Amino acid sequence: MGQKVILIVEDNIKNLRLVNDIMESQGHQTLQASSGYEGIELARRNKPDLIIMDIQMPDIDGIQVTRILKHEQETSTIPIIALTAMAMKGDRETIINAGCDAYLQKPIRFDALIDTVKQWLK
Repeated sequence: MGQKVILIVEDNIKNLRLVNDIMESQGHQTLQASSGYEGIELARRNKPDLIIMDIQMPDIDGIQVTRILKHEQETSTIPIIALTAMAMKGDRETIINAGCDAYLQKPIRFDALIDTVKQWLK
């Protein structure tokens, strides 16, 4: 498959490091953004193969970031996996309707994250 570039957008430094370590252990190159706006900029500049997106962030949430990226021609085809602690009824539909391609709940399960990333990088 070759080395893939994965952008991780996560404001919580512990979660950012955890996801980064998991992705690097799978042989992927990572880019890290600690805010939604930084994530948009890195996605535009680097065109990663996949984005792992936290949904709840202070500056601009992952749903808004996803909508922006999915409406721009250069980034619209990049798969986005949402990571969220949101578990209310209807949250999954809101996240998928915003343009996220997959949805994983926190706390992060390593096997589910690895399997989902593999699925979208095929």
